[in-house]
Amino acid sequence: MKLTKYTHACVRLEKDEKVLVLDPGTFSETAEALDGAHAVLITHEHPDHVDVPAMTRALGTAAGLAVFAPAGVAATLRQEAPHATDRIHTVQPGAAFDAAGFDVRSFGGQHALIHPQIPLVANIGYLVEGNVYHPGDSFIVPDGLTVQTLLVPIHAPWSKAAEVVDFVISVRAPQAFQIHDGLLNETGLTMVEGHVARLGGKYGTTFTHLAPRESVEV
Repeated sequence: MKLTKYTHACVRLEKDEKVLVLDPGTFSETAEALDGAHAVLITHEHPDHVDVPAMTRALGTAAGLAVFAPAGVAATLRQEAPHATDRIHTVQPGAAFDAAGFDVRSFGGQHALIHPQIPLVANIGYLVEGNVYHPGDSFIVPDGLTVQTLLVPIHAPWSKAAEVVDFVISVRAPQAFQIHDGLLNETGLTMVEGHVARLGGKYGTTFTHLAPRESVEV
């Protein structure tokens, strides 16, 4: 399976001529990531994870495109793209489903706390093909399963470096790549990723930085 990292939290997966996109948000190269996509997984409603106008356009131009998202996101997309309501699916935690030929399981349910005065929103983490885990904006660890490829939210308003490292240690995936890196400059990114690579490596995780549009086989 081919994994392509886009800016911030967006990732594209390709397998058997099918394309699955996760979190095409406003910080990312959304149109490029969605080009030729058969299905989209959205973790939560924040704009850096879902570009609603871009998704609306994609649902209008790609007749077979299916979208899977928490209830609030799904409702917004159904309102904006009423012609595609049958292709917009609500996802709850603990579900297992097929998305354009990709086996998907869902975890979590709630966005990490930013501040007590900022309302929490639903957040779904997705494990694709029993391999790639995208947690969205949370540090929820999939229970009862082994993750092969972890996408690590490397920096966010809701996290600190110790929590990022502990998440990597808890999941203990053999390999990990960064997501949610759009708010750090090169100096900050190097520092945080250095901690993740060094400390995660003690527990068997090899961390590798991916540049925007860089692809790897997973």
